[in-house]
Amino acid sequence: MRALAQGTFDILHPGHVHYLEEAAAMGDHLDVIVAREPNVTHKPDPVLDARQRRDVVAALDAVDRAHLGHPEDIFAPIEELDPDCIVLGHDQHHDAAAIEAALAERGLDCEVRRATAREAAYPEEVLSTNDIIERVLDERG
Repeated sequence: MRALAQGTFDILHPGHVHYLEEAAAMGDHLDVIVAREPNVTHKPDPVLDARQRRDVVAALDAVDRAHLGHPEDIFAPIEELDPDCIVLGHDQHHDAAAIEAALAERGLDCEVRRATAREAAYPEEVLSTNDIIERVLDERG
């Protein structure tokens, strides 16, 4: 079974690793699509460029292959990769039912699942890119 995860993955942190490890456990092969900058419209622009974010994601043991997203059509790589399931992060803004409908319109038989949240292992652990940026600005800005 081929699983697929997707996201921005800017400033990789333990929450990202948890998401990708959980996604990998849902299949025997994990592809990851890393969003290109123009497709990141729901939060501030990424700090790192898409190729660098892809390369860091690809270095994780849980990931079999990391790909850059399509610049205009976010479903094009999904059509090409033809996964059995797409695993959404626990806090990703995507609507699973809307994704399933869009996949069905394109003739793709693909289940959509959602990963669980990773709880902080200790009080100071940061599990959000925005929180990491805030901490850096507070401590070094």
